[in-house]
Amino acid sequence: MLNVKLLIGVLFFCCCLHLLHACKKIEDPATKQKTLFFIDYRHLAGGSDGIAVMELDPESPDFGKILHRTELGKGVLPHHLYFNRDEKKLYTTALGGSYLYELKMEWNHEGYPVIYQANPVNTGGNTVGEDIFFTRNGQYWVTFMGGKGGLRDGSVGVFDAHNNQLIKTISSSIDEHPDKFIMYPHGISIFEDKNLAMVTSTIHPDLTSGIGNTCTLIDMNTYNIIKTYRVADSATDLSSPVEVLLLRNEYPRYALANTMIGGDIWMAAFNDEARQYSEFKRVLKGADKGLGWALEFYIADDKLLYVSFGQPGKILVFDLNYLPELRQVRTLPADKGAHHMAFFKTRSGRSVVAVQNNLLNLPNLNAGTIDVVDINTGEKLGTVDMRNKYQLLPESIEGTLGKAHYMHH
Repeated sequence: MLNVKLLIGVLFFCCCLHLLHACKKIEDPATKQKTLFFIDYRHLAGGSDGIAVMELDPESPDFGKILHRTELGKGVLPHHLYFNRDEKKLYTTALGGSYLYELKMEWNHEGYPVIYQANPVNTGGNTVGEDIFFTRNGQYWVTFMGGKGGLRDGSVGVFDAHNNQLIKTISSSIDEHPDKFIMYPHGISIFEDKNLAMVTSTIHPDLTSGIGNTCTLIDMNTYNIIKTYRVADSATDLSSPVEVLLLRNEYPRYALANTMIGGDIWMAAFNDEARQYSEFKRVLKGADKGLGWALEFYIADDKLLYVSFGQPGKILVFDLNYLPELRQVRTLPADKGAHHMAFFKTRSGRSVVAVQNNLLNLPNLNAGTIDVVDINTGEKLGTVDMRNKYQLLPESIEGTLGKAHYMHH
């Protein structure tokens, strides 16, 4: 009889331990963080723009819930979120306000980071911050689409990643140097092994005063411009290249550029002897596929290339093993304005991508939603309608644990 009671007691104790372990596992902050994301947003009802922390796992009861908000101010328009190289510091560029901010984070009692302070970075008069690239030598490079405010302006700021001090402003006027210039730079990518940077020429910040159609290659050692490439059919074809990706690491040495006008993808091969790229050639014409406004390049952990198209709202997925052939392997659904992406796994282990659907609140490009899509099946698992639920428009997205992608620009 005593043995039976003892056995029952042992079983009860083991069950309690199992339940406690299971509860601990469910509440593990590191597990929870993997499905929480920082989202830059603009306020549609006259409030302050800022950054939100949101749960994006469709399998969570908190799916679509904003857990924390940090206000930056009215008209700041935070635009792109970036972690530094060791993923300990977070930055956002902005179209207004001070144009560039370091975001101070702390971990709350629930075990996920919240932003408690946004420190403006002195940009030295450079305006309209866009993309950032953090380098191995302790710098970060930022494109400023507005430059110092001129009609055909634009610049690249080089900053010390330790203290945020501006080291160098790189600029070159098209009027003075028609073959080697920087104008309306938005996208940036860097091939550090070759000390080369490339930026796109997109559009004047007011969206009406001028449109670009080039990419410019920069020597990172001297800050000199090596060459400006046309990414268009002709000088009058204002294609508006928005992002550029210099493939590196294990990938073949090509440069990819996508265009807003036309929704195309262009490619150029790297010439190691000349230490520059060949001329760009179009490898995908968006109009042939009913697509427009190609906006972003991402490489996920599956080593496939994901390209967002704002119209009608789709993600095209490519296998880079066949370059220079850009071989498409699948299409994923999204909403109008499909733009930035973040990759993660749901609680049950499904590999998904969260797609932020909005570009500058432009008509037919501003669904104001975030879609979560299974990257293998293409099934849309859930949608957060930030426009109607919160009166906010998502501007960009990034993981709370660090970079939610393998390569981005």
